[in-house]
Amino acid sequence: MTDDTDGVLAEVGPRLRRIRKERGVTLAGLATATGISVSTLSRLESGLRRPSLELLLPIARAHQVPLDELVGQPRTEDPRVHGKPVVRHGRTFWPLTRQPGGLQAFKVLVPRSTEEPEPRTHEGYEWMYVLSGRLRVVLGEHDVVLAAGEAAEFDTRVPHWFGSTGEGPVEFLSLFGPQGERMHVRARPKRA
Repeated sequence: MTDDTDGVLAEVGPRLRRIRKERGVTLAGLATATGISVSTLSRLESGLRRPSLELLLPIARAHQVPLDELVGQPRTEDPRVHGKPVVRHGRTFWPLTRQPGGLQAFKVLVPRSTEEPEPRTHEGYEWMYVLSGRLRVVLGEHDVVLAAGEAAEFDTRVPHWFGSTGEGPVEFLSLFGPQGERMHVRARPKRA
């Protein structure tokens, strides 16, 4: 077992004893309510016996508590992503994913500029969603402007460029799959 699992299991015994004592129940009273022997309950509370569902479920029922309260929920990691912004070619990229490789998510800020498009190609697949401003996207022979709330997706092997329309800055979300993974979007749940 992992150290984390061993740590969680080691805390079960003291938690069982604390809950039982808070309720003013003796080992004998809990044994009567659960059908588990006093010696087994005592060994569980002292950590000499590993907890199992067969033992914990009747104890949870007797104390009228959820099983999670007996076992203790594992610590939840901080869900916030604290990526440091990266500035490339005057554009600021905030990483929104933690793991390297695979699909990557970024918030991108492109300042107001009137630079000339220089389309490039590379392996991958990209999806963009405009948060604010207007995003100019040159894709192959297409030259389009996306407003806030609009999205685009494309194979990055097609010559492409994106930037400000020159009217002001633009902020957008970008999902990028370096191996050409496409985004899977569901418009509505599947029906049975």
